[in-house]
Parts: sequence; C-alpha cells; structure tokens
Amino acid sequence: MRRIPKQFAAISLAFALAAGLAACSNPAGTGTAGAGGDRAVAATVNGKSINLGEVDRIVSQQTRGGAGAPAVALSPLEQAAARLQVLDQLIQRQVLFDRAEKEKTVPTDDELNTYINNQKSRMTQEEWEKSLKENNLTDEQVREEARKDLAIRKLQEKLFGKITIRDQEVADFFNSNKEQFVNPRGVFLSDIVSDPTDYAGQFRDDAKSDAEAAAKIQRLHAQLKTGADFATVARASSEDPSSVRGGDIGFATEETLKQTGFPPELIARFFGQMNVGDITDPIRFPDGRWYIFKLTDRQLETKPLTLDDPRVRDRIKQGLVNQRQTILNEALIRNAMSDATVVNNLAAGMLNDPSMLGGLQQVGGAASTPAAASTPAAQSSPAAQSSPAAQSSPAAAATPGATAAPGGK
Repeated sequence: MRRIPKQFAAISLAFALAAGLAACSNPAGTGTAGAGGDRAVAATVNGKSINLGEVDRIVSQQTRGGAGAPAVALSPLEQAAARLQVLDQLIQRQVLFDRAEKEKTVPTDDELNTYINNQKSRMTQEEWEKSLKENNLTDEQVREEARKDLAIRKLQEKLFGKITIRDQEVADFFNSNKEQFVNPRGVFLSDIVSDPTDYAGQFRDDAKSDAEAAAKIQRLHAQLKTGADFATVARASSEDPSSVRGGDIGFATEETLKQTGFPPELIARFFGQMNVGDITDPIRFPDGRWYIFKLTDRQLETKPLTLDDPRVRDRIKQGLVNQRQTILNEALIRNAMSDATVVNNLAAGMLNDPSMLGGLQQVGGAASTPAAASTPAAQSSPAAQSSPAAQSSPAAAATPGATAAPGGK
C-alpha cells in the first residue's frame, strides 16, 4: 500500500502522452546547451542524428518536479551523468526502431491514427494544445515519436510471441517456492481522503485549507451515515488517486499497515471489532490529511494455496514469461546495438574535457561554455533508472502504479 516514488527518464511517448506529453520535452530555452547547443549532434545512429538539445530537454523534464515546481540546478557532475544516461536511452531507442523497420513492424497510418486519437481522447483539445505548447512540440513530432513507440512495441511482441512455458516448469517452480503461495492474514480497505493541500483543480471537490479539509470530511461522513454509497462518494469527492477506483486501496497485512503509519488502535479495530462493510469515523493523520476507511474484506488466518488453484498457475506462468521477456529484450538490445553504427560525440567530448565533463565543446563542432554544462535543469538525482526490459518500450522507465496510503500523495 505504500506509494512508489517516480523514477527517472520516461522517454517513451506512449507514456508521455498519457501524462500530458510531459516526458519528451520542456518549454523552449530550459536546460539547453547555450548558443547552437540545440543543434549540436550528441550522437549518430546509423547516420541519423540525436541532437544535444533533445537530450537536455529530456534531462530537464525528467528531473524537475510537478506543475509549477521551481527548478533546482543540477551540479555539473549530475548534469553530465544525466546526459549520458538519457543519450544512451535515445541511442537504444533509435537502434531498436531501425531494427523494427528491418523487421517490418512499423505501424500503418491507421494504427498510428487510432493510437494518437486514443491518447487525445484522455484530454480536451485545449489541454492537448496546451501540452504541445508547454513542451515545445508539434503534432508531427508527436506522431513521429508515437510511430517509434508502436514500432518497437510490435517488434517486442513479435519476439515475445515465441515464448512457451511447459507445465512441468510451472510445477517445478511451485514445489521449490511453496512459501510464496499463501493467502496471508490481512484486510482489504477503501478510503476517502480530505486533504488541506490546494491541488488547483486536480480534484473536483478540493479542500484548500485545514479548516476546509476538516469541514469537508465531516460532510462526507454525514453522507455515508445517511446511506450514501462509499465508492460513489469516493469517486466524487476523495482527494487521492484511489478515488478512480471508488476508494479501493487493496490488501494489507498488519505489518504493512504499521509501516505506512496507521495508528495501532486503528489496526486493532480492523482485525477486531469492525465488521466487514463498516466504516470508521474521520481520522486525521500526522500529515494533516483526513481519512474515512471502509473494511471491505478480511482474512484472519494465513492459508496455503495449492497448484490446483488456477490463480497460482497463472501467477507462476506469468512470472516465468516475464523473466523470459526481460532476458529476450536485453538480448534484442545487445544484438541490435552490435549491428548498428553508433558515434557518441557527447561521451567523446567528455573524455576530452575531464575537468568539467561538459562534452559540449566537442559535440558536432558547436561552441559553448563550461557554464552551459551546469544549466539548471531539475530537482532530483537522475540515478534511479528502471530496467528497460520491463517496459513496453525499452527506452522508457515507467512510473509504477501503487495504491494509496496515508503519508503522501
């Protein structure tokens, strides 16, 4: 139930479009490399250029906070590490797209139109155009990046379609890992949250102060006491991502609840006198957020599962498939890279400038100053990187989904 923090460098537009086109670019002029830096060639892949401006825009976008958050300058070393990391992903992305072209997995215009229209349907036309403007993108650029995403995804699906899992593999895994297959003692919960933070329209029923949050949670509790449906109220008024699921925050053991900051007396109630379907009175957590919890189900004993349970078989099979996909995807990247002609000008420039690690003076002949290497770009360290193999596009690191828990949005 603990939230998982965002990870660095989601380059894939398939992810970026769903997040409001946030991952591909940033407003013009932020984090660029100085005069001529946007056009400096950071690397070439089979003769196709990747510009330094593209690298810096992604570094800036990926390391800054949410909407309206102030940018905090990266140190020169952090900036250098971030550039190399992002450029490496862009190189892999282009290499895989080139392989997709050879394998004839590039999407048709109809497939591309369907995909883009689906993404656009998640926002209004005004929101779409605003995102394009804020991220310095055109519709044509969006279309081209989406083409790469879909081509790489289809290439992977073509490869993954060859995976088969034998029944004996499933049985062997189960017999070697029986301790993993139990229904633990725990509870299923839903919540409704009233938060004093002003989220500027992110939630329809948004409390904007401590007083408003306290009044709101009492109002919602009164609705529930008079028979209002918990999930309906959660969807309409809860200030938490769980609202889209009717407040459902999933299953938790006693230890999980303790780790996520639930008061001991509340945990005791979940496992004791509360009945399934009961709701709590409003509870204020130390972070100032108010909660109403519903006990949606409870299991008081840990029960072992058997291989006859189809859910167990499906879980093992999917896990074995995922392992093979990870290895095959890594093999695909390495094989495609070995067939490609890659020239990394940025890395070469850093080797020629070890005192500053700017790499700018040697990139594509562009002249820029050492100060440009430490251009303010963002606020978090770019060290965290998810495995490329785990994503639908190898260049993308996803933001893992997680259920809500008291202690942060």
